Amino acid sequence: MFGRLSHTRLLRYAGLFTWAMVGVPLVYSQYVPAYGSEDLAAQGDRTVWLFACYLGFGACYWWLTRGLGHAAGTWVDRLLLLVLTVLALAVSYFNESGLGSILLMVAAGVIPWLLPAAAGVVLLLLSQLAVLPIYYNVFQMPLFEALMQSLLYGGFSMFIYVTSLVAKQQAQARDEQRRLNAELRATRALLAESARVNERTRISRELHDLLGHHLTALSLNLEVASHMTEGRAQEHVRQANTLARLLLTDVREAVSQLRDASGGIDLAAALRPLADHVPALDISLEVESPLAIDDPERAHVMLRCTQEIITNAVRHAGARRLRIRVWREAGALLLEADDDGQGADGVVPGNGLRGMRERLQQCGGSLDIQTRRGAGFRLRLSIPVSTPALPAIEGALP
Repeated sequence: MFGRLSHTRLLRYAGLFTWAMVGVPLVYSQYVPAYGSEDLAAQGDRTVWLFACYLGFGACYWWLTRGLGHAAGTWVDRLLLLVLTVLALAVSYFNESGLGSILLMVAAGVIPWLLPAAAGVVLLLLSQLAVLPIYYNVFQMPLFEALMQSLLYGGFSMFIYVTSLVAKQQAQARDEQRRLNAELRATRALLAESARVNERTRISRELHDLLGHHLTALSLNLEVASHMTEGRAQEHVRQANTLARLLLTDVREAVSQLRDASGGIDLAAALRPLADHVPALDISLEVESPLAIDDPERAHVMLRCTQEIITNAVRHAGARRLRIRVWREAGALLLEADDDGQGADGVVPGNGLRGMRERLQQCGGSLDIQTRRGAGFRLRLSIPVSTPALPAIEGALP
């Protein structure tokens, strides 16, 4: 059963389980007189605040881990992480126990997914130092014992933090491997389509250049021979000439059918592997059917541009959904893509976008980008199908 769950889900469920187990002694300390010094009625508002903080911690943890590893944390998530830490400290304060420090361990497993490593370590250290005054003032521990207790729980939290950080790095490595595998499958599909089209074109050209020319020469020689012979020999020569012309007609029809059957490169077959099983992104790919391209260079440009669009949506836009539509219109190949990412106030071209523009310029194409803060990105690119494409520039990869 556990083998079917991703490590991020296991991490989330482990945190929720630990939070639930902390609730057992928490309830016991409030409801069992033999364990607590006061009953529930006597504690009054303090108990209400205690369980409000405990339940608030669980709600914040559940929300923060809803898409663990699937998208970059927003400022709201980072604010909730700070609230999560404060609620854990509040549990220790209101319950006068070390249960809040255990909740800080649970919070430590979330920090690497929402903050950079340096900022995460700072937050982890500050949260552990914040427990020290509670041990010293509320629990009335000697300063040295309070410091040792804080360092003990801090060591456990650091272990969990490092474990979660390693899990995050492994998740990123797996996602990168999936992305590279998808690109490899797409490139292989494009090469297979190109090889199929090129092989059919080569065979049809060979049939036309070799058999066609030889049969034409044979027909002309038989035509000359029919005028130089008489009697039954002339009749056989004319029959042979008729058969040669029929065979030439059949060869021409076969060449035409072979060229028509090649139909160009199937663009949908080349693009679909890029949209399959992309981590953290739901991709809707709509390709006009049928949509074939005779020029392998244009198909390669379309493949690389689609690849860059998907990469940008995952890495930079923080999108969860991406819609890509490809179709042919008025002698041009068009692609539109829009996501639900965070967007930006303006477009700052990086190496990926510059690479896309360079590839499109080689084909006489264009790229239009529209974005707004909180409204995602919308891209529209156009490639004319009549202008010959220039060879790709080495090193122009995104």
